[in-house]
Amino acid sequence: MKAKVAAYITCYDDLKSANRCIQAIESQSMRIEGIYIVDNSEHPLLLNNHSQLLSIHHYPHNIGIAEGLAQALGWAIDREYDFLWTFDQDSIPTPSCLEILLETHDRLAQTANYKIGIIAPTPFDLRTETVVKSTIFANDHFAGFKHDENADYYECDAPITSGSLISLAAAQAIAYPSKDLFIDGIDFDYGLRLRRKGFHNLVVPKAIMYHELGNPIQVNFLNKDRSIEQYSALRHYYICRNHTYLEIRFASGYYRLTSWMRRIKHLLVSIFWILLYDLENKQLKIWACLLGTYHGSIGKLGKCW
Repeated sequence: MKAKVAAYITCYDDLKSANRCIQAIESQSMRIEGIYIVDNSEHPLLLNNHSQLLSIHHYPHNIGIAEGLAQALGWAIDREYDFLWTFDQDSIPTPSCLEILLETHDRLAQTANYKIGIIAPTPFDLRTETVVKSTIFANDHFAGFKHDENADYYECDAPITSGSLISLAAAQAIAYPSKDLFIDGIDFDYGLRLRRKGFHNLVVPKAIMYHELGNPIQVNFLNKDRSIEQYSALRHYYICRNHTYLEIRFASGYYRLTSWMRRIKHLLVSIFWILLYDLENKQLKIWACLLGTYHGSIGKLGKCW
């Protein structure tokens, strides 16, 4: 039986990117049945709806990625779709991406007791010419998982949210993404909770999606070229807060202590790069890192910045 697939896009103040993403989804070799869009822009984006597939929901107060994804999952389940394909607006899946994901899913689903939660493409950032890594939880922290371009597929704890094809049967086995996370780390939390419920999360190297991750700049530090991410104060706050909260929460026993120590190290490294390379709002960004790490440690969540 042919799978019914809906898509979801989180949009925010970038009409050009959002319309490119919509066009790429509508141009897939396998048809998408509907596209649920959360537009968090202050003013509604004039999105292209030539195919009449869009269900647009405008939230000028910005409900964030987590609540938007939760709404889209509920919408898709109510309409009895089989999968929800989730996107950030700055992602462009290649035309055969969905077809490859579904073919791989159907082949593996025939294996006894092999339950798939998420199957995802390879996200490739053209600016840095690198693969955006999926993650595993390594006792006390989330770590990037080495990409294997020669594999038919490989397992991880959490693919990135954008490009994730979520089984809606699996989605009904766990709680929806928590709106209190707002942005950042939603993929870590959701993917790992699926894994701990017995589902497999996969990345398929032959399925390609072009994706822009953050705002990387190239620097030379100690005679070594490297790429570092620059963020707004808001992003620094939620990255520090949510990653601290999730890593301490998922760790157990002795690893809770080592997790907290790792987060302090991350805080210090973040402040170091801000002092060295950020050109504006240094003090505000440092405060965001400090406050976010503190709030994550004590479990203070919600839209706080």
